[in-house]
Amino acid sequence: MKYISVEEAGKKLNLSARSIRNYCAQGRIPGAVLNGKTWFIPSDATKPSRTSKKEDLVDVASFDETSELINFINNSPVSFLAIDNVSSMLKENGFIEHFESNPLTFKKGDKLFLKRNDSTLLAISIGEKVNEKSGCRLIASHADSPCFKIKPECDSKTDAYNKINVAPYGGMIAPSWLDRPLAVAGRVIFKNKGFIETRLVNLKDLTMIIPNLCIHFNRDINKGYEYNMAVDMQAFFSTDKEKGEFKEILSKYLEIKKEDIVNFDLYLYNKESGIIWGERKEFVSSPRLDDLECVYTSLKAFINSKNENSINIFYVCDNEEVGSLSRQGADSDFLKTTLRRLARDLKMDYETITANSFLVSADNAHAVHPNKPGITDADNKVYLNKGIVIKFNASQSYTSDAISSAVFQNICDKAHVPYQFFTNRSDLRGGSTLGNILLSQVSLMSVDVGLAQLAMHSSYETAGSIDVKYAVKVFKEFYEAKISFKENKVLVE
Repeated sequence: MKYISVEEAGKKLNLSARSIRNYCAQGRIPGAVLNGKTWFIPSDATKPSRTSKKEDLVDVASFDETSELINFINNSPVSFLAIDNVSSMLKENGFIEHFESNPLTFKKGDKLFLKRNDSTLLAISIGEKVNEKSGCRLIASHADSPCFKIKPECDSKTDAYNKINVAPYGGMIAPSWLDRPLAVAGRVIFKNKGFIETRLVNLKDLTMIIPNLCIHFNRDINKGYEYNMAVDMQAFFSTDKEKGEFKEILSKYLEIKKEDIVNFDLYLYNKESGIIWGERKEFVSSPRLDDLECVYTSLKAFINSKNENSINIFYVCDNEEVGSLSRQGADSDFLKTTLRRLARDLKMDYETITANSFLVSADNAHAVHPNKPGITDADNKVYLNKGIVIKFNASQSYTSDAISSAVFQNICDKAHVPYQFFTNRSDLRGGSTLGNILLSQVSLMSVDVGLAQLAMHSSYETAGSIDVKYAVKVFKEFYEAKISFKENKVLVE
């Protein structure tokens, strides 16, 4: 089949390039192929028919926002590349990168960001009118998702098959990774003229598969099966090759000698593209919605907001899926040391800053399941496209309480964004997130929120299209809000 570019298709079909990309993301141009950030359109493609406004649930703004989310996720297969994409977007909007290892003096009006380990990022926008009673408006999310990490000595062989030796990263739904096209991304460390250098890589053309065992050899698989990660969940990519093949592939990709490769942090990821679907395009499905959906929406809000009286902070952590106990995780000192430097340079009191600050811990939430509705608490049900989810837990695995929730509910009302409450059913143990872990380092008033989704920790998850726009709106309202703490009262303006 012959393919043409987005621009060529636009001229042929009398549509803008943006409309072409949106139609491709919707799946309304059959045969369109996404390669990296570029769509390729069949030369015989025809103009998609328009649906009537009465049939459309998702308005143009919501659809465009969700399409951009898909592009962001497609180009963020692992935390290193997600942070690289976030960095690019920040630089495009006037933010300057600084480095922890260099002296830095914060001042009013600064727009800057810091990275740690290339997988965690703190961006800061300091208002021109901050004073000794100002606080921070902080939204924190995480860039990592359950996947498979490639081991340092990874070349493995079974019979004629060349395999990659991997270990599970995070609490994944194992069978969702079977029989899907997988690729490799992360960072490679290599020697170059006496230095140790880092290079981000995305070997999206190196497809791997973890094959299921056919039902004829596993007759009881549909009655329940316990997957052995060391046996059942290993991927293969070629046949009849000698050991050492993987480093050869890396060296050719990087155009360096194989012996110069020192080590790597590489992962398998699901390379399937996200889609917008449903009778009225009301759903979005994609890998890594947890938690790149919150990363993207809070980033869009952060770069498009301004608050002269506040210190706005956008924080993306790594390693949430494995407990956050790392130099770049939420349990690190990254936020605390940065806030202390801010207080020092702005001649503010650190304890006063934290007492006047508010944290939104943003990580997705569980929607009512279409086939298992009884799993959800009977009186606290969460649905796709019904707005922001405020999360509670009696054991405080979420940070929300009545006061912090009330503040955020007020912000939702000001943004004209609906909200809903989530708690686990009382006899079921739920998950946790980064909010409480961050509070173990820095004490802040905090609320846990997210967007409703299905199949959390699957290799392909589902959420609501409209909720993407809701999140951007309410997060922007939060960043622009004036929140005043007065004894036992809180004022939101």
